[in-house]
Amino acid sequence: MATAARTTPDARTAQKARSTGYRGLLRTPGAWAFVLPGFAARQPFAMLTISMVLLVRHATGSYGMAGAAAAITGAASALCAPQGGRLADRYGQRAVLLPGAALHTLSVLAVVVLAVSGAPAWALLLTAVPAGATVPQIGPMVRSRWSVALDDPASPLMQTAAAFESVTDELTFVVGPVIATALCASVHPAAGLVAEAGLTLVGGALFAAQRRSEPQPHRSSADGGVKHASALSLPGVQALAIAFLGVGAVFGGMQVSLAAFTQEIDRPGLNGVLYGAFAAGNMVSGAIYGAVSWRRTPRTRLLAAYMGLAAACAPLWATHSLAPLSVLPLIAGLFIAPTIVTAYSLVDTLVPRSARTEAFTWLTGAVAFGQAIAVTVAGLLTDAHGSSAGFAVPLVGTVTALAVLIGLRGRLAPPPAGAKATGGIGHRPPVSVD
Repeated sequence: MATAARTTPDARTAQKARSTGYRGLLRTPGAWAFVLPGFAARQPFAMLTISMVLLVRHATGSYGMAGAAAAITGAASALCAPQGGRLADRYGQRAVLLPGAALHTLSVLAVVVLAVSGAPAWALLLTAVPAGATVPQIGPMVRSRWSVALDDPASPLMQTAAAFESVTDELTFVVGPVIATALCASVHPAAGLVAEAGLTLVGGALFAAQRRSEPQPHRSSADGGVKHASALSLPGVQALAIAFLGVGAVFGGMQVSLAAFTQEIDRPGLNGVLYGAFAAGNMVSGAIYGAVSWRRTPRTRLLAAYMGLAAACAPLWATHSLAPLSVLPLIAGLFIAPTIVTAYSLVDTLVPRSARTEAFTWLTGAVAFGQAIAVTVAGLLTDAHGSSAGFAVPLVGTVTALAVLIGLRGRLAPPPAGAKATGGIGHRPPVSVD
């Protein structure tokens, strides 16, 4: 008995060591069943905005109009995504995903038909609304499945899962823009959107078919709060949404400004490569960030990462040559993943399971809305003053969001044990993630 008592802690330590990190994460029972289809299903999201920009710019000859179309798409997605997430929490992911993917495919194809047939600009802008409103929210759905699979907000694998999803997202943003740009440049300006529509339909069906990993619907709150209260009523989600608006400003400003810059130097095929470098920086930092055991609190790490992101965006507007613009987007991308990973980790401690898909979609929607504003402003600035003016958008967006985030930093700390949640959603007992 004494020997058993001495060896049991060692066995538990060894088991804990084996269960941490990416290897332990991917050994979670049933993980691969939703990870692989989820990767395929989210690929179209990385292709949508850049494909929209390139097609509308070709059809109208204006980056401002292209930015407006992409902005409307992003705004519609930002406004409707949380409602889709809320419905997925209540009725199940499959019930929302299948009709949504079909509607999105039809809406995108309508944009293509109007663009190639020479329809007026107002018709393109009008059709961009349903194209954005029906974007399937695969990323938030996958993150909700990780929360169920790990079944413990205090698990060290929660941060690893958030980092893994960030890496997966950015891998799609390495591949997606390159594919979309190549199709638009070598096949037809509409080819990127056609491919996006087809991948949405097929990928969404494959992901929806994974029923065993799907979270159980929550028709009513099981956490003691008001039924179906919005996740945005939680102060922590509000603060994180503001941070993600700034992240969206970086994405949108980069997309339009890099596209304009490569047009200015008469090398449009480099657009996907340069934006891919930005996404690659995000992917690399996400992989490293998720493998490190951090001692600082998530709130401290989030603020530090956001400060680095704002600083990295500062020199972009003053750059006018290819060499620095081959490196600066990569550096800016290095700070995106720590921001996103930490924010998603905080969601697991601040939001009850019955509202997590909606909370994740509010953050995704905030990125889309910030991106929508950024592509509009950057498009107008680029048309009037060139690509350098467009690069000011990521800087202004991140500095503004950082100032607000610092002021709201108190909302990012989990409430003391036993404290009641505000905003109509009850909390499980808070736990530290450090």
